[in-house]
Amino acid sequence: MPPEIVKNGQFDRDAAADALRKFLEDTVRAGKLQLTVNVRVLGAPGGDGASTSSSSREEEIIADLDGRDKEFLLERGAEALKALEHLAYRALRLEPAFHEKIHLDCGGYRALRFEELRMTARVAAERVQASKQSFRLNPMSSRERRLVHMALKEMPGVRTESVGTGEERQVVIHPAEGSGSGSTSTAR
Repeated sequence: MPPEIVKNGQFDRDAAADALRKFLEDTVRAGKLQLTVNVRVLGAPGGDGASTSSSSREEEIIADLDGRDKEFLLERGAEALKALEHLAYRALRLEPAFHEKIHLDCGGYRALRFEELRMTARVAAERVQASKQSFRLNPMSSRERRLVHMALKEMPGVRTESVGTGEERQVVIHPAEGSGSGSTSTAR
């Protein structure tokens, strides 16, 4: 049974990092995968204080898996990596409100994907600003949709909304009404 990670509504980063490291190491060992597990706590006192250029990131714990078997995790759009992340949430008994505190990556694949999404969102928003026509992005996960909403939150002249259901849910970027200041709907 994992340690209590959320106490009195507060996320215990150190307990979560330890439990995540143990879960991933046990899973890698049980799967006989040749992967190394590196778990870091961001912004922790005495930690590396790693930060990102975008203030929209809310991850507090990043786990990177790398090694000879990383291609297994990255096949088919990183389905196995996403599944492993989902299993980690379940193993740590994290409520959905805390899922965004933990991020699994493999050799920087998802970090690159998220940066590509931010750039795509900015280019699409510039197109919306110029054309005054809404633009619909491809379907994406809730985490990816939230990343797009946050990337465009402060962009003037556009607003975002999530539409659709399930795996077909996508972000639509609209011209902002009124004064032209950016407003964002973060409905997931």
